[in-house]
Amino acid sequence: MTEAIELGLPARAFDRQDDGDDLGFYAPPRLVTHIDEAAVGALTSLYRDSIPAGGRVLDLMSSWVSHLPDDVAYAEVVGHGMNAEELAANPRLDRWFVQNLNDVPDLSEGDARYDAVLICVGVQYLQHPLAVLREVRRVLKPGGRVIISFSNRCFPTKAVAVWRALDTQGHASLVRLYLETAGFRDATASILADGRLGDPLVAITGRS
Repeated sequence: MTEAIELGLPARAFDRQDDGDDLGFYAPPRLVTHIDEAAVGALTSLYRDSIPAGGRVLDLMSSWVSHLPDDVAYAEVVGHGMNAEELAANPRLDRWFVQNLNDVPDLSEGDARYDAVLICVGVQYLQHPLAVLREVRRVLKPGGRVIISFSNRCFPTKAVAVWRALDTQGHASLVRLYLETAGFRDATASILADGRLGDPLVAITGRS
């Protein structure tokens, strides 16, 4: 409720239809992509343009793919997720860890370590978005970027109530509100895929 009040949202904004064990829900590995090929390509292009080669990347709420460009080398790519088998299958990860951010929003990573933090099609599940994004800001280098992308797909019973109540434009405004309240600068939205021929995809980028 505290974060909802800080964000000016209804008290039950972060309630879910299924408030059961998240680790149990995500225990079966899902080795699929949650956006189509065109949306993946657009996201990869954004990553190519936004993340410096040789930089350090933290891929939060990741899985067996990170959508980073194959031909760009990074100093380190660290993955976080809810399923060890998915993360172990991700060839881009130098190391990874399993953690339920809804239970423990703190990150066991050093201050100002990363050039970029990514959250791909996962922000709708965060019940403590400000706590998580303030941690993201802490682990980013000054001027580093967070890139939050989302589509119109989700596991509806695990998505928070405010997300389920909004359309795509509302989702973009909500994520910008998260970022700005968490202390990020220059929060900007980009339509990566408009959804007319496939999955829609929007990215919101902010700077630490």
